[in-house]
Amino acid sequence: MSSAIEKATILSQALPYIQKYDHKIVVIKYGGNAMENEQLKQNVMQDVVLLTQVGVKLVLVHGGGPDINATLKQMHIESHFVNGLRVTDPETMNVVQMVLAGKTNKNLVNMISMLHAKAVGITGMDGHIIKASQKDPALGCVGQIDEIDPELIFKLIDDGYIPVIASVGCDAHGNVYNVNADMAASAIAGALGAENMIFVSNVPGVLKDQNDPHSLIRKIPVQEIDALEEAGIISGGMIPKVNCCADCVRQGVKKTVIIDGRVPHACLIEMLSDEGIGTMIVGEGYEL
Repeated sequence: MSSAIEKATILSQALPYIQKYDHKIVVIKYGGNAMENEQLKQNVMQDVVLLTQVGVKLVLVHGGGPDINATLKQMHIESHFVNGLRVTDPETMNVVQMVLAGKTNKNLVNMISMLHAKAVGITGMDGHIIKASQKDPALGCVGQIDEIDPELIFKLIDDGYIPVIASVGCDAHGNVYNVNADMAASAIAGALGAENMIFVSNVPGVLKDQNDPHSLIRKIPVQEIDALEEAGIISGGMIPKVNCCADCVRQGVKKTVIIDGRVPHACLIEMLSDEGIGTMIVGEGYEL
């Protein structure tokens, strides 16, 4: 009986958060190392489906670096990176498109479908959602986002589907580009007017001390980001991630959160509990 009461208490505590997010759009960015563990991947998909069942309009944007790396290795194609961005020649771009739009995207859709929810796998090329152009000739087919057309995403949401979007974009001439998934998720969340964007990563969030996992910073107003970067607290790979969050908030998204996908059901803890998890990036004057 005590176990049943505990479960009921947890559910009752989730009620105000379920009401808060009812019929609101939430974008989850999922990718990188957080996709490598099959059990954790299953947990994230369960979270996605449960949140959809209680009325949240979920959009899942994903990358797939580990899958791309593994496929390139199998094909004996060497990977090169400049400032964290994959140098993408036409041969590599073919592999990126094949893996992201094919294997990775459809596997996620299949996992959601096996949980009895409706999902549709698309890329930023479909409906020209992600209109992109070449970021830097030295990087090859790496794209920068010029515009987001959310029409197809809205239609899928309205029809009761979970859009699962691979971060591949194109230009008006049909050129295909590898687009950073963090940037894609941020831009898509802004274009959709999302209530929240969640980055599922493999770190707890922003730490005051990189060697102390208990030094997590729970909330960062966008106006404090520059000072934290100058102090070296936001550093390395966290800089572009936090800046994507800041861009998202400046586009009108109420808050963005960086959470640790290695924690089972991290999305549910973040959205449906008093505790929350990770680091929130918020606009000036944001109230919990």
